[in-house]
Amino acid sequence: MDDNAALGNAAALSPGALAGLRVVDLTRVLGGPYCTMVLSDHGAEVIKLEPPQGDEVRDWGPPFNADGDASYFVGVNRNKRSVGLDLSKPAGREVLLRLLDGADILVENFKPGSMEKWGLGYEAVLSEKFPRLIHCRVSGFGGEGPLGGFPGYDAVLQAMVGLMSINGTEDSGPTRLGNPIVDIATGLFSTIAILMALHERERSGRGQYCDMTLHDCGMALLHPHAANFFLSGKRPMATGNPHPNLAPYSKFTTKTCEIFVAAGNDPAFRKFCDFLGIPEVAKDPRFATNGERVVNKAALTEVLNTRFANEDGHELTRRMLAAGLPAGPVLHVDEARRSATWSRRSATSAR
Repeated sequence: MDDNAALGNAAALSPGALAGLRVVDLTRVLGGPYCTMVLSDHGAEVIKLEPPQGDEVRDWGPPFNADGDASYFVGVNRNKRSVGLDLSKPAGREVLLRLLDGADILVENFKPGSMEKWGLGYEAVLSEKFPRLIHCRVSGFGGEGPLGGFPGYDAVLQAMVGLMSINGTEDSGPTRLGNPIVDIATGLFSTIAILMALHERERSGRGQYCDMTLHDCGMALLHPHAANFFLSGKRPMATGNPHPNLAPYSKFTTKTCEIFVAAGNDPAFRKFCDFLGIPEVAKDPRFATNGERVVNKAALTEVLNTRFANEDGHELTRRMLAAGLPAGPVLHVDEARRSATWSRRSATSAR
């Protein structure tokens, strides 16, 4: 048996913290499916009900698998059972109601008002028929307010909540984050909301309605930029790789690769400089405190790039980690996956 098989079998020994929970999943695309993916990964039984034409992200490729499904779909719908169901027809709604009898959680991301139009609204119908049911709705902007009911996609929300404005560089201008961070965060926040509702249900015996929006969840990702603005009154701008409040916390160039290093406080910076054999840099008044280092970031970057220029970045960052200094090589996705597999094998061997 190879190491990967051993790891897989070890993971399967536990039924998961959410074993015994049943989730009816009416979601499509990413935000909702990411939430139900987390629930399924931890043992919940997830029944995914797709419209007759299927979840549209089945077509979001290439690449496609042997069944013709895109990797985008496969990646977030693992461990789920999928059934086609047309909720626009009475027979489809009857099937849904039968599935909800005994279910713990319903997650859907229809346009606000759709469930009510079908006679499946939480307040009027579902909470009465299934008082222990937790109903989580994921939408772009919710059903109320000036944007209520409008459609939302990840990149549009990245633009609207300010995330694009703080990503990129002065030259690039506002830039979309390379991964769908608002959708993923909404999925995670929705999972948290559901778990809190489950916890509360243990006390009250009642389910509840969780109204999750991409807009709210995207706004919640603005730390520390929103906090900086509230305190300083200055509009946050894109800084590229460097941190707006901390230095050094950025990418640097070595002989073999780019690396990212972080010094979270003044003692850590002094340890960092000692490790690199440049203790005098920590004593330089321009760099002695984090506040001074942030102000003099360009000068510090020049010093560190010069120091790193002849280093093997992979070997250097391993030594830094072993010394308790946060650092790592800047890896491509395929390299990161190989590195993660190696790390898991090493950890298994150590046990």
